[in-house]
Amino acid sequence: MRIAVPNKGRLHDPTVDLLERAGLTLVDGADRKLYADTVDPDVTVLFARSGDIPEYVADGAADLGITGYDQVKESAVDLVELLELGYGVCRLVLATPEAGDIERVADLVGGTVATEFPTITTAYFEEQDIDVDVVEVSGATELTPHVDIADGIVDITSTGTTLRMNRLGVVDEVLASSVRLFANPDATDDPKVEQVATALESVLAAEGKRYLMMNVPEQRLTEVREVIPGMGGPTVMDIAGSDQVAVHAVVEEDRVFETIADLKTVGASDILVTEIERLVE
Repeated sequence: MRIAVPNKGRLHDPTVDLLERAGLTLVDGADRKLYADTVDPDVTVLFARSGDIPEYVADGAADLGITGYDQVKESAVDLVELLELGYGVCRLVLATPEAGDIERVADLVGGTVATEFPTITTAYFEEQDIDVDVVEVSGATELTPHVDIADGIVDITSTGTTLRMNRLGVVDEVLASSVRLFANPDATDDPKVEQVATALESVLAAEGKRYLMMNVPEQRLTEVREVIPGMGGPTVMDIAGSDQVAVHAVVEEDRVFETIADLKTVGASDILVTEIERLVE
């Protein structure tokens, strides 16, 4: 099975890191190749431009692809979204010069909009029933309104800093995007696809959580349950030759400090807190 991932840029490192945390470690020297084997002999990683990944998956060159939702929408290909991966969060927005007269989308009727996303932009204005001339550019989109190429732009923003630096204000949000796992429709029944998706999901599920282990007097177990209900309740195990029980539970990381204090109050001891690498729910 082949997984297409970004070959460079801000999405490359977090994607490779996620794969490796999920157990799909790349072999040595993988960063210098167009493809790489993983420790799983049945899984190969292909490195490609983020914008090309949807086509790779749609054409069957890869079974799975990890890329931005915006790239899939722009490619207009039929893929199955399996999982939202929680990074690469951004917005595709319509922006115009702050000092201009355009305050609403309707003010652009008959105007020109520059973008690196002509498919998404054209569909957006068609849905708004607004007639504009969409001009595709390959870079420096923010400059086009200031050199009389366009009246507005549709472009990616994460924090809005670049727009503000170029004296552009957001008129409307066109699309919310993030990095996601996509599959070729013909590959969704492949058990390996489900295995990879589950592995990635288990890493995401473990983020922000900690595993607590402790010893608790058996007669105070009810009080402990009230402190840490856990995921369906804590796991309780007898300790041979003791009137105590071992209690294990998963808690949110931001609750660990107060939870430990509450546990000590109800008699818990030998409390151990560890990180969780993967959590299959």
